[in-house]
Amino acid sequence: MTDIDVVVARSGEIEGDTLAVAVVDPATELPHAAAALDERTGGRIAELAADGELSGRRDTATVVHAAADGAKRIAIAGLGDRDEADADAFRTAAAAVARGVKRFAGTVSWLLDDSLPLQLDEQARAVVDGVILGAYEPARWKTGRSEEPKLERFVLVSDDADVEPAASRAAVVARWTNRARDLSNAPANELTPEGLAEVAQELAAEQPELSVEAIGLDRARELGMGAFSAVAQGSRNGGQMIVIRYEPASRAGDAVLGLVGKAITFDTGGISIKPSERMEEMKHDMSGGAAVVGAMGAIAELGLPLRTIAVVAAAENMPDGGAYRPGDILTASNGKTIEVISTDAEGRLVLADALVYARGHGATHVVDLATLTGAMVIALGDLYAGVFSNEDRWRDQILAAGAASGDRVWPMPLDRRYRRLIESEYADMRNTGKYRMAGAQAGAELLQEFAGEGPWAHVDIAGPASLTYGRGDYLSQKGGTGYGVRLLAELASRLA
Repeated sequence: MTDIDVVVARSGEIEGDTLAVAVVDPATELPHAAAALDERTGGRIAELAADGELSGRRDTATVVHAAADGAKRIAIAGLGDRDEADADAFRTAAAAVARGVKRFAGTVSWLLDDSLPLQLDEQARAVVDGVILGAYEPARWKTGRSEEPKLERFVLVSDDADVEPAASRAAVVARWTNRARDLSNAPANELTPEGLAEVAQELAAEQPELSVEAIGLDRARELGMGAFSAVAQGSRNGGQMIVIRYEPASRAGDAVLGLVGKAITFDTGGISIKPSERMEEMKHDMSGGAAVVGAMGAIAELGLPLRTIAVVAAAENMPDGGAYRPGDILTASNGKTIEVISTDAEGRLVLADALVYARGHGATHVVDLATLTGAMVIALGDLYAGVFSNEDRWRDQILAAGAASGDRVWPMPLDRRYRRLIESEYADMRNTGKYRMAGAQAGAELLQEFAGEGPWAHVDIAGPASLTYGRGDYLSQKGGTGYGVRLLAELASRLA
């Protein structure tokens, strides 16, 4: 699908074949922009609302064939109750419009409304998110599609000076989010660890302030990355520890952001093989790495004055004859040893060496993203990721970034008494928890052993990273969501 161009126009410069406006529920109570548009259409909107043909419920969009301001149709999007008209309501409304008109509308103009609860710049940011993410097409591998999306231009109509920078920034981040979705949705026969390294190299070619180094399996062993190497050695597709560095021309301070991503491009479970049902979804086990790659693209394109190093641990977890086994004891690059209980707890192993590398190469503030545990899906579902941190202030910054960006995060406890869950009789720790309790905490406790000194947070994105079912909001498509790109871009903006 062609990227959607986002522009801002003044109220007297409306363009496009479709004019969009938001309403609340009940739709008979029209906010300012909708009421003014109603007057220009001879009361058409109010008439439809009175007849019950028009709804203000969230995730609805009604297309009306009525001429106004040069447009030949009007799309009226529902926000739900006025007191619940938050940023997610605007994202969902804009996505409903995009889904409804993208096959026949080339340009949509959206009327921002200062009578609605959200400030205009926040409305702009949210509806740009909604349109770009809502119009996403996951079916790029289908052949013979007769109806390609037509939507190419989205115009925000407002006279407020703060709208344009908010819209421009949101468009950059949303496009990189969709690129991360493409990576997550790519089949494992196309996107191998080497293929992901090539994507990172292409990214660096687009952004001159980025550089990429791909550490192969032999070099990883030389560097003592015994945990990462063990996971990677069971596949014919060689593992890659992908290092992306962003060196901006100017810097705002001494902080160096470290982004670490789990990128298991396919996870069979290894020797501890998974059940066959829904195993095809294990291509999404690289979604943390995809988010980190996308976030680096967004950070570079936005030109944030913050040095950033990303370390993406890319491997396949396969049950080859050379695969690592339950009972093996691995030595990570910081010298700590790990007893393997299950080879299906591979994500924390590859992240262990990636965390050591990021901290050892200058990262002062570290955050890792990983589809780590099914326990987190059970706890928070597909709406929130859970965040564990060794510092309350760093955790709170991540929570605030999540609330502002739409990538929602919920704080989870990290207590040293959970450490007993990963105690091993043979090694410094074991790679799965005991007693069938607190599985997400057990994973976080292991990662903390490799996080080094300084602020660190682990974000378990197993729930929102990919969807098996539509979520009933602006992310209604099955597959990768690009979760984490918006979170990390917002976090980097706040740290810069």
